Order: sequence, then C-alpha cells, then structure tokens
Amino acid sequence: MAMAKSETAGALNKPTPGLGGKHGLYSTNGVHELLECPVCTSLMYPPIHQCPNGHTLCSDCKVRVQNCCPTCRYELGNIRCLALEKVAESLELPCIYQSLGCHDIFPYYSKLKHEQHCRFRLYNCPYAGSECSVTGDIPTLVNHLKDDHKVDMHDGCTFNHRYVKSNPHEVENATWMLTVFNCFGRQFCLHFEAFQMGMAPVYMAFLRFMGDDTEAKKFSYSLEVGGNGRKLIWQGIPRSIRDSHRKVRDSQDGLIIQRNMALYFSGGDRQELKLRITGRIWKEE
Repeated sequence: MAMAKSETAGALNKPTPGLGGKHGLYSTNGVHELLECPVCTSLMYPPIHQCPNGHTLCSDCKVRVQNCCPTCRYELGNIRCLALEKVAESLELPCIYQSLGCHDIFPYYSKLKHEQHCRFRLYNCPYAGSECSVTGDIPTLVNHLKDDHKVDMHDGCTFNHRYVKSNPHEVENATWMLTVFNCFGRQFCLHFEAFQMGMAPVYMAFLRFMGDDTEAKKFSYSLEVGGNGRKLIWQGIPRSIRDSHRKVRDSQDGLIIQRNMALYFSGGDRQELKLRITGRIWKEE
C-alpha cells in the first residue's frame, strides 16, 4: 500500500508519549480509512479477508455477504489480507470516547478491549419499566428520565417513599417505580418493585448510582420499612448503573420484603398494600 509523500506526512503522526503503551503510528486519515470495513464501516480485526481483486472486508461481513465481494461481486474464497493486518499492528489510535474525556491512545489491537471498559463510555438508560435503548452521558440520561419517562426528581439525601397497591396478590405484572435523587451533586436511582422470587412473591427496594462503580463505592445508603411496631432495615452500597437493573435485582442486593411481612406492615384487613420506605444517602470519608 503506497502513499504519496505529501499524504504520508499528514496522515501519520507520532502520539503523545505515555498515553497508552507502545509508540506506533497515529493514523488520522488514509490508513485508518483502509481499516474500515466497507460493509459495516467498523474497524477490521484479524482475520481480514480480501477478494482476488484486493477488496477487503471483516470476517463477520464475509458471512453476511455469502462469500461474494460486495464491491466487485467476485467470490471471496479464503484469502487473508496479511499486509493490512500487519500495518494495523503498527498503528496507535485514540479512544472512541475521546470527545467525552478519554485522552489515551492505544495500539490498534488493544483499542477495542479498552473501549469495552472505558470509564468514559456511554451509559444505558437505567429505567427498568421498559426496554429502553437510549444511551448517553449522565446529564443526558437525567434529562431523558425526566422528560421521556416522567420520573420523579428530588433534591436531598433523605427520602420518604410511599408505595400503595390495591391488590397485593398480583405480582405477575410487576409495578416498576423509579425516583431520581440529586445528592452531593450526584444522582441516585431508587427502584421499588414486586416480582416472584422462585415461588414466593416479594417486594424489593434498592439504590443505583448514576456513574461508575469506583465512584459508587464512595457512598452508602440505608432503607427502612416497618409498621405495627416492627421494622426492617437495610444498609448497603449503591450499585452503579453499569450493572443492569435485572443483574442487581437477581443478586438480591437490596431490601427484600416478603409479601406476608409487607401485608403485616400495611395493617388493616391485608387487602391493600401500604408501605412507607424511608432512606438516607451519605458519603463515606
């Protein structure tokens, strides 16, 4: 793959020392574009395939196009583009989340693994009542929860949450409830829901932190529910929204209330569920 001298000077630049491993070539245009699959436009990783005319594509797309080159329609066969794979080894590229604050540069074959765990990567919407596909940074998701999901927003590090259900025996159609608290300049999601744990219907409340796990561990929270002179108290560390709602729920990392106990707390004739959950968030020193 030859490039004119004038192109080479502008296309390949030395990376800033110390930002992500070995020093290689930081591609800003030509070489980087050669490594983009013409079908899915993603960066290609070995094995990189080529047709007899030299057109390349990634291994996933080779299956999708049924072994027929999408550019010239020749049969692809099993030809590897070893030269392009070798060129990729010499490249270093910035993280895809550079615009969000990650300024590290990585060898081509390490970049993808880093991006899967980069602390600047986008978050999934934490709303649990539906399969929401929205992703974004924390400010974007806070506005999304408020405007699109109509989630209640509260300021303060203490809360008093009331949950009422007219027919407590219906837990098949789980009632999802999510409230966002702005505390210490960060956001926390309070979840409360009904679901089946095996054969037993239960209610569960837990807190998630809108940020990464390392930041979440700087905080603690407590939840309390009770009635008729009894109470249950839970104290824990909020889970990051990097962990899905279902993962946190299935790990039982929260305040779990058996239905019989919940009805006892509710008083009356046990025909209506009335639970009041109080909580507090604090920052660990």
